[in-house]
Order: sequence, then C-alpha cells, then structure tokens
Amino acid sequence: MKTTITTLAVLLSSIAIHAAEYHVSVTGLDTNQGSRAMPFKTVSAAAKVARPGDVITVHAGTYRERINPPRGGTSDDRRIVYQAAQGEAVTIKGSEVIKGWKKQSDGTWLAILPNEFFGDYNPYKDLIAGDWFMRNGRDHHTGEIYLNGKALFEEVSLEKLKARAMSWFATVDGKQTRIWANFGASDPRSALVEANARAAVFYPDQPGRNYITVRGFVMRHAASQWAAPTSEQTALIGTHWSKGWIIENNVISDSKCVGVTLGKHGDEFDNTSANSAVGYVKTIERGLARGWSKDKIGSHIVRGNTISHCGAAGICGSLGGAFSRITGNHIFNINYEKPFAGHEQAGIKFHAPIDMLIANNRIHQTSRGIWLDWMTQGTRVTRNLLYDNGREDLFTEVNHGPSMVDNNICLTKNSLKDHSQGGAFVHNLFAGAIKHTGKSPRKTPYHKPHSTEIAGLSNISGGDNRFYNNILTGGGLDVYNESKFPVLVGGNVYLNGSNSHEAEKSALVAAGFNPNISVVEDGAAVYLELTLPERIESQSSQLVTTKLLGKARVPDLPYLNPDGSPINVDTDYFGKKRDRQNPTAGPFENPGKGKVRLKVW
Repeated sequence: MKTTITTLAVLLSSIAIHAAEYHVSVTGLDTNQGSRAMPFKTVSAAAKVARPGDVITVHAGTYRERINPPRGGTSDDRRIVYQAAQGEAVTIKGSEVIKGWKKQSDGTWLAILPNEFFGDYNPYKDLIAGDWFMRNGRDHHTGEIYLNGKALFEEVSLEKLKARAMSWFATVDGKQTRIWANFGASDPRSALVEANARAAVFYPDQPGRNYITVRGFVMRHAASQWAAPTSEQTALIGTHWSKGWIIENNVISDSKCVGVTLGKHGDEFDNTSANSAVGYVKTIERGLARGWSKDKIGSHIVRGNTISHCGAAGICGSLGGAFSRITGNHIFNINYEKPFAGHEQAGIKFHAPIDMLIANNRIHQTSRGIWLDWMTQGTRVTRNLLYDNGREDLFTEVNHGPSMVDNNICLTKNSLKDHSQGGAFVHNLFAGAIKHTGKSPRKTPYHKPHSTEIAGLSNISGGDNRFYNNILTGGGLDVYNESKFPVLVGGNVYLNGSNSHEAEKSALVAAGFNPNISVVEDGAAVYLELTLPERIESQSSQLVTTKLLGKARVPDLPYLNPDGSPINVDTDYFGKKRDRQNPTAGPFENPGKGKVRLKVW
C-alpha cells in the first residue's frame, strides 16, 4: 500500500512539473518555442501546442485573430488557461484595419477590397438569419464598420447612407467587396477604421473542448450570427457544447449579435423548427441524444466581465448553460442601437438554466434585463441590480419551477413579466409594474431533480407562485387574483398605488406614499436613493426557507439552491444577516429611516 501511494505521489508530481507556460507577444514569431525569451506571435500558435494543465500568457498589444482552441483540459485541475499577462493591456479583435479610402463626390467614402481579404467567410455577404429572428423588412449583415472604436449604422442603400452620418453600406460581387461609409466630418485617412472580418474571437469549431479558462482580455469586434436556441450558438466568445469553462474578468464588446454563448451544438435540423414550441422540444430531444447531461455539458463560470454593445444578447445559451454560475458581470447597451429584433434579445437570455446561479450582476440599457425561457428549474436569481431596461427587468417564460428570485433590485418601468408558474419571489424591490400573462397552451418540459432528464411535459395554467417580503412601488400582486392555482403571499409592502393580492390580509399598504426612487451613477459606482415609510419596521414577516415555500406543483419538487442544499434567505443584498424573527421587507435589512442612499454597485 505504501509503495502504491508513493508511486501515485511521484506521478502527480511529474504531471505538475511537466505543465508548461507558453508566452505570446506582438514582437514574437510563430516559429519560436513559446518561451518568455522566444514567444509566439499569435495566440493561435500557442493554442496548437498547449496541453491539459498548460497556461498561455499573452503580453501587451493588439492581436487580430480568431482563436479556435484545438483541445481543452481534462478536469477542473487540468484545464488549459488563456490569460492576459498581469498588469498588461491585451486586446484581441475579430476585425481588420481598413485603409485606402477614396472620397466620393457626394461626400461619402469608398473602400474596395478583394474578397480574398476575408478568407472563407465574408461578413458583408452573410445575412443575419435564424429562428425567431425579425428582420423588420430589411437585410442585416454580420459585418460592421467602426470609426475610432465606435460602430457605424448599417444602411440598406447608398442613397440612404448619403443622408445619414456615421453609417455604412456594402456590396459583394464575385471578386470584390465594396464598402461605402458616411463618416460625417471625420476623415478616415487620419482615423482608425476597422471592419468585422471573423465570426468570432474565441470559439472552438468542434464541441467537447472542455475545461478552458479565458481571463483578463479585451475582446472586440465579431461578425457573429443570430444565436437561435435551435441552432449552433456562436458568439464573440462561446463554449460550443462543452463543459467546465471559466470566462472571467474580460471586457467583451461589439459583437454583431451575442457577446458570450454557453450554447448548443449544431445539427442538420438547425433553423427548421418553424419557430414552434413543438420544434424546440425536438431540439431538446436531439440535445439529449448528443450527451446533454451534467456529466458532459455545462457547469461553466462567467464572472467579473464587462459586456456591452452587442446586437442581440450579452450572455445567452440554449441547453449548454445548465448548472452554470453567472456572477458579478456588468452588462449594458445590448440591442439598443440595432435595427433588427427577435426573441433572443436580453442582457442575459437562457433556455434551460437548470440549477443555474445568476447573482450580483449589474444589467442596464438592454432590451430586456434577464430572460429565462423554458426549463427554469432549480435556478436562483439573486442580488442583481437591474435598471433602465427597455421592456422589463425580468421575464420568465413557460417555466414550471421551482425557481428562486430573491434580493434583487428591479427599477425599470416593468419589473417583472411572468408567463410561468412555480416561481418564488422573495425580498425584492419591484419599482415597476408586475405583469402576469396567465395561461399558455405550449407544452414545455420539466425535469427530474438536478438533472437534464425530462420527467414530463405540461402547459402553463397560471399561478402556483410565492411572493414573500417584497417591496412593490409600481404595480401590485392583484394581477394574480384570478390565477388558476393559488399564489402564496406574505410580508409584502405595497407603496405608491400598488395593490395587494386578495389573499394577503395583513399587508402593509401605503397607497399614497411615494418612495421617490432614483439611481445615481457616480463613475464606476451606483447609488440607490429612496425613502421608506417608518411603518415598514413593524410589518409582520417571516424568514423564508425551503419549508415555507413548499413544492412547485407540476414537477412536485421543493425549492432548493442550485447545489441541492435547502434555501434559507437569512442575508440581504449586501450579505448582511437578517432578523430571523421579523426580517425587513425588500432587499435591505434595516436600511435606515427616512431618505437613504445606498451604494449598490
């Protein structure tokens, strides 16, 4: 036995010793060895030689390439790490610099490029398309033009371009790509003009590249395609049907459609579901046949990233994001300046976020904040800051639960659109309207506990929700009075005209009290200012636990944390301990009296 242990220790020591660190520098050569003294020139060259346990350290500079990792790691302890060198600014772009602009007589500019410039993928020929995409009566290409880092608007004709400053238009024939741009008063010959040239910045061309870490980079400019939940989901950076990635502390921006995907594999049925629920059920069945399980897919970590200026979603995923952790990200300017639309647009948008944690994210200036669509089971959404979003902060669509939404700050004019059942909403601040859309004939799956295995299909009948200890100032819970299934309520505070649920007999209702909620952005910090009535301290409430919440009706399952442990909402938005006998309603435990100013980011 002693000999066996000694042999194992020597083997593990040998593995650790042979883990390598490869270096990349803009002054290097791809024919080098990749050492600190003789670095590679491209990240892709380092990726070709890296093996499980190895680290690729990239030094300061701008790299224009698509990184297609040929392999991943073998476990959480034997991953392949891609990292920016500590303290160094490293930018990776999916664009190329465009020069040779010629001024036209109408004041616009023209650049003519041979099609070979783009290799085997030309974004100015590729149209955005896919299930649930809305073209709004015009074409949209995956290409984009940037002037000094700012994206221009894609116009549909040369005539319209002439009338709109900061726009572009392109045509592609058999040999050349012509790009016209209206740069306004700017001269492109003395500016930085870039054009999307690659579909992704960091994305494996095959599934199953597991246990990869990507950290510390600035990644910009991807000609990404629409990431329909029925198709392979590409993005500026994506995991492509794999397990165990960590994407952390990056700046991710200017993807034509999506910033980050934790998404689906591709198959021959892509984009043929006729935009139907039945078609997506078939997609799920094919996903199960392709290994969709906790052992093989998901369990990713996306944390500490800044994600902005993406046309469709900041982070999205169909099936492939199950069991993941989405924490501490700042997501903004998503689908705010694009002329297309569709049903996959949000700061965070997931199909099947089974046992997923979405926590401590700041999401604003998006079309929707968080959109949980189908199979939201075992999911916890906690301590997120959402404001200034277009449609609503949170949309739950055709889910059966159990799911937990607690300690969130939701300040958009529509805080919650609930088209599901089996949700628990606890200690939130809902400053906007609550919308409940009731029944849906669509039959959607629910699962065995902590599993992707389907336990059954059911339609949405409405109700079966829990609302405890929330503050509502823009809309009440009376929208659930006619729900088919009972709604459990208690400890809620209704202000500024919000109406209580008919079953909540001892609610604190102060219809004429306006808390005057405002958000103040001060540099990187965000402050919440509001006034609460003194009576809130005497409002009767109880600590919310798994036992109190009971079981979601359709799956017949209790409310648990994503890791399977019991829920006990005994801390607030800041992590402060709650009064176990009479916790304060809303996200903050004893925030103070009168007008308060709280740093919430």
